[in-house]
Amino acid sequence: MLLHLAQKPGPVTSEALADAMGANPVVLRRLMAGLRDRGYVQSAKGHGGGWTLACDLAKVTLRDIYAALGAPTLLALGNRTRTPGCVVEAAVNAALQRSFEDSEALLLSRLGEVTLAALRADVEASTRGARARCRSTHAGGDHG
Repeated sequence: MLLHLAQKPGPVTSEALADAMGANPVVLRRLMAGLRDRGYVQSAKGHGGGWTLACDLAKVTLRDIYAALGAPTLLALGNRTRTPGCVVEAAVNAALQRSFEDSEALLLSRLGEVTLAALRADVEASTRGARARCRSTHAGGDHG
């Protein structure tokens, strides 16, 4: 959402953002509220209103965004307790729990290394590359 806002010179409505992302505007507004609370975006109501970027993309990481969105569950896997008294199940769950915790810590660490500015640069490079490929495909030759 923030990268979409970074591409726009002025305010963007929730509906326009939701349309660009294939999302529900109500869900998007809920997510944007968390980003606004952290100072990453601002909102203005009324004609000409909408969401605007309010942060330096070089200072915001994916981990910051994760935290701003309420630190949702990162791993969908979890322990099973079908037979709570089973010693084998308990041992497997303990080993898995350590693995889940280690994996989550590594993922959060990596998210902290990726700034939104770096992602924006990647998007811009990809866009330039796609345009160049399109131009070279259409340069000369038969277009019919």
